[in-house]
Amino acid sequence: MLEELKKQVCNANLELCKHQLVIYSWGNVSGIERASNRVAIKPSGISYDELSPDDIVIVDLLTGDVVEGSLKPSSDTPTHLELYRNFQQLGGICHTHSTYATMWAQACRDLPCFGTTHADHFYGSIPVTQRMSESEIKDDYELNTGKVIVRTFADTDPMQMPAVLVANHGPFTWGASASSAVENAVVLEQVAQMAAGTILINPHQSGIDSMLLDKHYLRKHGKNAYYGQK
Repeated sequence: MLEELKKQVCNANLELCKHQLVIYSWGNVSGIERASNRVAIKPSGISYDELSPDDIVIVDLLTGDVVEGSLKPSSDTPTHLELYRNFQQLGGICHTHSTYATMWAQACRDLPCFGTTHADHFYGSIPVTQRMSESEIKDDYELNTGKVIVRTFADTDPMQMPAVLVANHGPFTWGASASSAVENAVVLEQVAQMAAGTILINPHQSGIDSMLLDKHYLRKHGKNAYYGQK
C-alpha cells in the first residue's frame, strides 16, 4: 500500500511541473494512508527533474518521525500533518507558490468568486489567513502555519472550500487524494488569474449572485448533482 502511495504522490508532484505551477524545487504534494497513519511527501529541496517514487519520504502522522526513506522530508511537513490531523476528510495536500494565487496571498486578500468558473469548483470566496504573529513565526513556524489555516476554517467545510491563501506566503490546496489536491491547485491558479483580470477591467466588480453560486457549485458537488456521467 505504501509503495502505491509513494507512486501516486510522486506523480502528483510531477503534475505541478506539467501545469507550470512550480519552478526548481518549489512546492510539495503529500498523500496519506489513514489506516496506518502514514504520510508520503516530497523530500526537501529535491528538483522535480530528479524526483522518483523511491525519493518520496514516509513520515508518521502523529509524531512526524521519518519511518521510511533516506532523505529529509519537505520543510512544510509539519503544516501538512497539522491539516491531516484536523481535517479527517483529506487524502492529499498540495502547496505551491503559483504566480497569481500567491499574488492574492501576498496582498492578504480573499480571492472573490466573480463568476461561474470559480463557482463550479469553490463554494465562494477563497479565504486568506490572518497574518502570523512574531511568536508564531519564531517558534514552530511550519506547524503554526497549519494551525493558522485550521483556525481560518473553524466555520467552513474544508471539502467545500479545498483551498486557502496563507497571508504573505502562498496557497495550499487539498482533496480526497494527492491528485485531486493538485487539480484544485491548477483550478485555483486559473481563477486567481481570472479574478485579477476582472478587477483590472472593473475595479468595482461585485461578487457572483448567491443563487448563481449555489446553482453552479451544487450541480457538480451537491447531493442532487447532475453534472457529468453517472
